[in-house]
Amino acid sequence: MPGLKGRSASVWWTLRRWAVRGARLDYPRAGRRGPLRWLPSWRQMAMLFLFCFGGLTGVLSYLYLQTDIPDDLNDFATQQDNVYYWADGSEMARTGPVNRQEIPLKRVPEKVQWAVLAAENSSFYSDSGISPSGVMRALTRMVTGGETQGGSTITQQYVKNAYLNQQQTFSRKLTEMFIAIKLDDKMSKEDILERYLNTSWFGRGTYGIQRAAYAYYGKDVSRLNPSEGAMLASLLKGAGNFDPAISDKNHRRAVDRWKWVLDRMVEIGKLSKSERAKYTKFPEPKAPPKPEGLTGQVGYLVETARAYVSSHTDISAADFDLGGYQIHTTFEKSKVNQLAKSVDTMRDSLDPKHRKEDRYVRVGAASVSPDGRIAALYGGPGYLEQGFNDANASTVPAGTSFTPFVYAAALRDGVQLERGGARTPVSPTSVYDGNDKVAVRTPEGPYWDRSGKIVRGTNDGHRSWGQVTLRQSIVESINTPMMQLGMDVGLDRVRKASIDAGLLPSSFGDRVPAFSLGTATPSSIRMASAYGTFAAGGRHTPPYSVTGLTHQGERVPLEKQPATRAFSPEVAAQVDDALHGAVQTGSARSAAAVGTDVAGKTGTEQDNTSSWFVGYTKEMSTAVSLSRVDPKTQELLPLDGLGGAGTTGTSGTPAAPGTPGAVDGTTSGTGSTYAIDIWTRYMKAVTPPS
Repeated sequence: MPGLKGRSASVWWTLRRWAVRGARLDYPRAGRRGPLRWLPSWRQMAMLFLFCFGGLTGVLSYLYLQTDIPDDLNDFATQQDNVYYWADGSEMARTGPVNRQEIPLKRVPEKVQWAVLAAENSSFYSDSGISPSGVMRALTRMVTGGETQGGSTITQQYVKNAYLNQQQTFSRKLTEMFIAIKLDDKMSKEDILERYLNTSWFGRGTYGIQRAAYAYYGKDVSRLNPSEGAMLASLLKGAGNFDPAISDKNHRRAVDRWKWVLDRMVEIGKLSKSERAKYTKFPEPKAPPKPEGLTGQVGYLVETARAYVSSHTDISAADFDLGGYQIHTTFEKSKVNQLAKSVDTMRDSLDPKHRKEDRYVRVGAASVSPDGRIAALYGGPGYLEQGFNDANASTVPAGTSFTPFVYAAALRDGVQLERGGARTPVSPTSVYDGNDKVAVRTPEGPYWDRSGKIVRGTNDGHRSWGQVTLRQSIVESINTPMMQLGMDVGLDRVRKASIDAGLLPSSFGDRVPAFSLGTATPSSIRMASAYGTFAAGGRHTPPYSVTGLTHQGERVPLEKQPATRAFSPEVAAQVDDALHGAVQTGSARSAAAVGTDVAGKTGTEQDNTSSWFVGYTKEMSTAVSLSRVDPKTQELLPLDGLGGAGTTGTSGTPAAPGTPGAVDGTTSGTGSTYAIDIWTRYMKAVTPPS
């Protein structure tokens, strides 16, 4: 052959003759007799091997070229849970399809990383992403019907977790191998390890080492020591067989595996013998946590916190649903439980099975501190039973619990008795007509409604009080002076004062004389917050339910509205004084059982379709609303006869003093005593003794 000389030419001709002779199909072999005719020559065997090897290489090369890294990860590999925490930092609830939280690799201690690598793939940083011997072993066992085996490298296991399924099939195994090789070329080892740790199953319903750290040791992964890391690494071999809490056999397996992982770390030089000697006692995990769902009040709390995040961050609903967020709330578990207990006690006194007036009762309640923190709320009998959150409902008229805002507006802005005239200051001692059926007046004369009738105010029980001061009107809950005062102040100014205090603009309806007696429909959260403005000396801080938000361990900016000055300290003190008087000597005096530092106001709607009590101490403002709602029309039903009021009830005897709704041995048809009873029982339980 041209270009070849000497020995090179000789070798070429020898190979050519060998190939030509080998190419002839001499089988069965001529010149051989007996069994020897059927034994291939070494040349034929070599050619067969080269043919098979070349064919297999070609097929594998083709499959490698045709295999792409999927654009999309498995759903469970990308979706995470959102975790909500109580105010004390303990876990309240998790929402989302899986219990998983991503964590950056830098947050995982290096020795914990090496515990995992020692257990699963000690050559991770030097291999090509696959283990040829492991692949051949797995393929051989699958072909021969033996026990299935997983991929032997971290990269292969991550590929299986993130891109493929858990089936042990020949085609899936080949695809896993090709993706692993390509992924190893495309990504850094650190990125692969991070993703592996965040997608691996650790048992107890957890994906990822961060959630595993909490599930087994109740701490962040960054606080794990090598011994605890070795225990978690043991779970990767099969959490169902190595979670020590499942059985004694599991416990023995876990201890043996834990020892082996630590010894293996010493063997590969990632743990010194002296440090290994420290870990002689198995790090017993805590008992498996009871699953926390959205049952009871928790669902309402989660809904409230989720709404706050939505309105105070730029996080879209779609991004939030992908998970990975940690939401630290203001809710105090003990107060939430006590509030629910207080409402349940009231409900136990009703008889909806035998008395139709006791059916469809709805209660909304909330506790808000003067600095805006929502400490507790009651949204209904249970989130899974009733998804509508009554604590945040804007459907229940405030009734006369709204009158302190009319009073505050008057003290702040004065009154205007002549159209276009100067405004005149008023004080707590300013006198108004407290008689029943007093005509409501404007500067031009009586106020006429659209039907052509003069509008007249009515007092509870149609009682006439004569000339009363504004303070007395609040203390004794006298309607007619407040109705006229609102007209004198100007209903626009009353509306603005109540918004400044904390009510939402969307709560208000038409500005007619009844406006001052609480036609507005604020939520319990907003009413508690607005009354807290008086406790805070006239400064209002918008209510909030989230103190901090992180995503995969990184803090997320959370907008917080600043406090504003709604009333001067003098005006706030004057309203506060009247509300203290209502509790000590007036219409709300039963709430005085909580202590001497209590202020508050009852509230009923003129059609008796709602009942409120809103009260506060220096530390907490709490609002309770009670109503009845027709389940078909969603219209408010009257509270007349609630609890057997005005009748002998199912037992044939009047209600006993001290029972919910009982006043001097009889029950109140307004239902207001139920609201104040809930409030009093709850506040007595959560208010520290003075």
